[in-house]
Amino acid sequence: MLGNQSSATEFCLLGFPGSPKLRHILFATFFFFYIVTVMGNIVIIVIVCFDKRLQSPMYFFLSHLSVLEIMTISTAVPLMLWGLLLPGMQRISLTACVAQLYLYLSFGTTEFVLMAAMAVDRYVAICNPLRYSIIMNSCTCIWVVSVSWVFGFLFQIWPVYATFQLSYCKLNVVDHFFCDRGQLLKLSCDDTLFTEFILFLMAVFIIIGSLIPTSISYTYIISTILKIPSASGRRKAFSTCASHFTYVVIGCGSCMFLYVKPKQTQAAEYNRVASLLVLVVTPFLNPFIFTLRNEKFMEAFQDGMKRCHRLIKD
Repeated sequence: MLGNQSSATEFCLLGFPGSPKLRHILFATFFFFYIVTVMGNIVIIVIVCFDKRLQSPMYFFLSHLSVLEIMTISTAVPLMLWGLLLPGMQRISLTACVAQLYLYLSFGTTEFVLMAAMAVDRYVAICNPLRYSIIMNSCTCIWVVSVSWVFGFLFQIWPVYATFQLSYCKLNVVDHFFCDRGQLLKLSCDDTLFTEFILFLMAVFIIIGSLIPTSISYTYIISTILKIPSASGRRKAFSTCASHFTYVVIGCGSCMFLYVKPKQTQAAEYNRVASLLVLVVTPFLNPFIFTLRNEKFMEAFQDGMKRCHRLIKD
C-alpha cells in the first residue's frame, strides 16, 4: 500500500466484499450478463451488415451503438469477473487504470452523441419522410458517426488528465470493481472541489446536451404521430422510435444518477450500484430493447437462422 507519497504506480481494486459463496454467485450472474450482451450485440452487427433489408441509417447507427456497447462493457466487466474469482484485492497498474477510465468515459460520451443523432434520424424519417433519403444519405451518416467517435475521444482527454494529475498520498485502495473516477478523487490529498465542479459541468454538457435535440425531436415526432388519422398508422410510426426512446430513458437515467452530481466522491456503495446499472444492466437490456419489438429486424434474424440451419444440415 502507498502512504504519505505524492504519486501511485498501481492501485488495488477492492471489488465486491462478501463471502466466497456470494462472490461466486455474483460471478455467475455477471458472466451471464456479459456473454448475453456481447453475443446479442454481435448478432445485431452481423445481421445489419449482411441483410439488405436493414441497409438504412437507423440500422447503421444501431450497429455502431452495438459496437460501443460491446466495448463499454468490455472495459471493466472482464477485470471485475477476474477479481470475483480471486481472493483479496486485485492490483492494476497506473497505466491500465488510466486506459480503463479513458476508454470507459470516451465510449460513453460517443454513445450519448450517437443517441442524439438517432433521435434526429427518427425525426427526419417521421416528420419529413419525402426528404429522408436526401437528408440522411450515406455521406451524412458516415460523417455523423465519425464526428461522434472523434468527439467522444477528444472530449474526455482533459477529465482523465486532470484526474491523474492529482497527488495520491493516501492508501492506493480503490473501493470499487474498476478505476472509478469518484473513488480515485477520494484518494487524493489535493483540494478536488474545483476539479469536481468542472467534471460536473462537463457531465451536464454531455448528458443534457444530448437530451436537448432528443427532446425536441420527440416533441415533433409525437405531434406528427398524433395527427395520423388511422390507429394502425400511428402504431406503425411509433414502433419505429419506441425502442430508441426506451434506450434514451434507461441510458440517460442511469448516467444522470451516476455523474450529474456536484460531489463526485460519493459513498462507495452508491457508486458501485450506479456503475453496475451503467456498465452491466443497461448494455444487457439494449439488444432486447432494439430487436424484440422491431418486426423488420426479427424477420431478418429468423431468415438468418433458417439459412444457418440449412448450412448446418447440408
